[in-house]
Amino acid sequence: MEPDLHELLRSLRVWDTELPGFAPDEAPEEPLPLFVSWFAEAVAAGQPEPHTMSLATADEEGLPDVRTVMLHGADADGWAFASHATSRKGRQLGTRPYAALGFYWPVQGRQIRLRGPVTAAPPEEGQADLHARSTGALAAALVGRQSDVLPSYEELERASDAAWDRAGREPDAPAPTWTLYRLRPEEVEFFQGDARRRHVRLLYRRTTSGDWLKELLWP
Repeated sequence: MEPDLHELLRSLRVWDTELPGFAPDEAPEEPLPLFVSWFAEAVAAGQPEPHTMSLATADEEGLPDVRTVMLHGADADGWAFASHATSRKGRQLGTRPYAALGFYWPVQGRQIRLRGPVTAAPPEEGQADLHARSTGALAAALVGRQSDVLPSYEELERASDAAWDRAGREPDAPAPTWTLYRLRPEEVEFFQGDARRRHVRLLYRRTTSGDWLKELLWP
């Protein structure tokens, strides 16, 4: 008997545990310190893979696309992630260099949403970022051809085995299309869930002068 999707959905509950509070009046004047604080708290709370995030882009026709990627860092220059410039998201960013990021940490009922223009870091910076990561990350980058049609899984196995071998022998092997991207947010929203659905939403908006304006939003 096949499961009933609607019954499964109705059986699910969210935020049945005690959630942290959030006092927006005490939030810093810029979003980055609050992001770092929330990220550290997510790690301490045991949130699995808190460094994974949704990346939304659009193609040349304006049609949206989304996938999960890994955060490589966040600083005054922006929130960083990486991919092949020839991948689907790389091509989309080449055509429309604007994106949105979304973090969801259900252990604490928290979300963080960002959107803004995206720029590619210099190639040498992207390669340095890649070579600072694991052998597996380098092997995956060396396989390349991300988003291309794969004729068979066996071909992937052969390419992957060769890439792992090369990554082990050449830890500084270049992956020419591997690119480090940075999203410099124009908006950053912090969402704290509440069991009584009185969620707290704090929005930071960058002004034309480069300063940040803070606003509360209705949930």
